[in-house]
Amino acid sequence: MRAYSYCPHCKTTLGKEMIDGRERLFCPSCSWVHYINPLPVAVAYTVNKKNELLVIRRAHEPALNEWALPGGFLEAGEEPFEGCLRELMEETSLNGKIDRLIGLYHREVEMYGSLLVVAYKVMVDDDAITINHELFDAGFYPPHLIPEVRIPLHMQIIKDGAALD
Repeated sequence: MRAYSYCPHCKTTLGKEMIDGRERLFCPSCSWVHYINPLPVAVAYTVNKKNELLVIRRAHEPALNEWALPGGFLEAGEEPFEGCLRELMEETSLNGKIDRLIGLYHREVEMYGSLLVVAYKVMVDDDAITINHELFDAGFYPPHLIPEVRIPLHMQIIKDGAALD
């Protein structure tokens, strides 16, 4: 992320000041503070009628070619559950229904910085998948046949999701 040099409101040169226990960029003229907030992400722990879990193989960085859960960044003005279902639809063409919240997670990643991840359990009735350009593969698997998911956050969501069943 590129740091500000000037206030985006009044164009005054920014200084640094301790605010709320952290050093932050601060405008001495209008008191604007540059807060660096996490990016919101939604992840879908998606299960079909046979209680099989959907996993996808990513076609882009980060985690190119890794098995993962569907998900992505929330859009401005979008509720987390809406973003979760939208990402599932975009990536796999699956219509789902939110069953429950699995958890909230924070991660720091090299490519995007701070992420706030909302994970939901999603149920699907029709499990006919059509993948988009973001994926190499996708499928539903029984618990003992799930391809190896090596992304630590997704491993944690799978563990937490399975514990709720």
